[in-house]
Amino acid sequence: MGRMFIQEALKYDDEFYVLDPNPECSCAHISRFIRGDFNDYDTVLEFGRDKDVVTIEIEHVNADALEELENLGVKVVPNSNIIKIIQQKILQKKFYEENRILSPEFEIMDGSEDEIKIQLPFVQKLNTGGYDGKGVQLIRTTHDWRNLWPQESVLENLVDIDKELSVIVAKNENGEIGTFPVTEMVADPKLNLLDFNICPADISAETQKQIDVIADQFIKSADSAGLFAIELFLDKNGKIWVNETAPRLHNSGHQSQEGNANSQFEQFYRVVTNLPLADTDAFGFSGMLNLVGEENHSGKVKYQGLEEVLKLPKTYVHLYGKTETKPGRKMGHINVLADSREELMEKLIHIKSLVKVIA
Repeated sequence: MGRMFIQEALKYDDEFYVLDPNPECSCAHISRFIRGDFNDYDTVLEFGRDKDVVTIEIEHVNADALEELENLGVKVVPNSNIIKIIQQKILQKKFYEENRILSPEFEIMDGSEDEIKIQLPFVQKLNTGGYDGKGVQLIRTTHDWRNLWPQESVLENLVDIDKELSVIVAKNENGEIGTFPVTEMVADPKLNLLDFNICPADISAETQKQIDVIADQFIKSADSAGLFAIELFLDKNGKIWVNETAPRLHNSGHQSQEGNANSQFEQFYRVVTNLPLADTDAFGFSGMLNLVGEENHSGKVKYQGLEEVLKLPKTYVHLYGKTETKPGRKMGHINVLADSREELMEKLIHIKSLVKVIA
């Protein structure tokens, strides 16, 4: 995400600095790179103290250091308070509850299993550290219960899901708010991460109205400039629930690079620099396919079938500059434009059959 943000923002006259523990990270060669641990308080503080703006591409950072940077007069977007809330699932769920944002009922697990009252089936989400489908598991049976993680967690009632949706909302310091069209997410059942993303989502006017209310409630309650991806469930009774929120650029907004008047990356640049927000209108139908490492393949990456994909019209390849692949690792994505939803799905399925990420 940071790489694509910098690629988009390089058309403006700014300098970009990146803190990452990996000297071969995606951003290393297109920025002023500083090697360091973004979970370490002193490292983050030293990195940020002379910057005009500090922002994140992943929420698992040292938020206490970001708070101290704010105390020193450095602008942090989004602010450290909302990052702290979102990076802990328990605080995030309480935030939804306190601000009347509809989210599945939950229970906090912080001690003995004997205290658990929630009924099967349910979802367990580790309080911290979850990412790209990790740190989340479905507990359907008493047999599954034996595999319950002992760490502090949120236990959440299972929603009878019809569709998984996402809406990306941006707010600048002047209070201007911009919302991207709702997208529909299709997950890979094996990897538990996003496979396809489809824009616009096939939803009713009533569903759109519910999402508008949730987005408005969230952005007001967050009380921070930023770009936020709100992941949603549409249940089989037509009700919308918030799954979780990311305080950053998001996989569900990648198709906006070619599918919208301006991308989420352009929008985020305008947020962090407090410029007027961009037009986010969609151009017809657009979609995204994640490129992830194949099973049993670890090592120097090879993209099998990419030349065939490049022959296709209205098809756009984005690679992340990662030299090493491993099973389930996101290595890039492919965006597609189409004149109908049916054409879009045909193209995405065809492309998925053509390309493989191997070692």
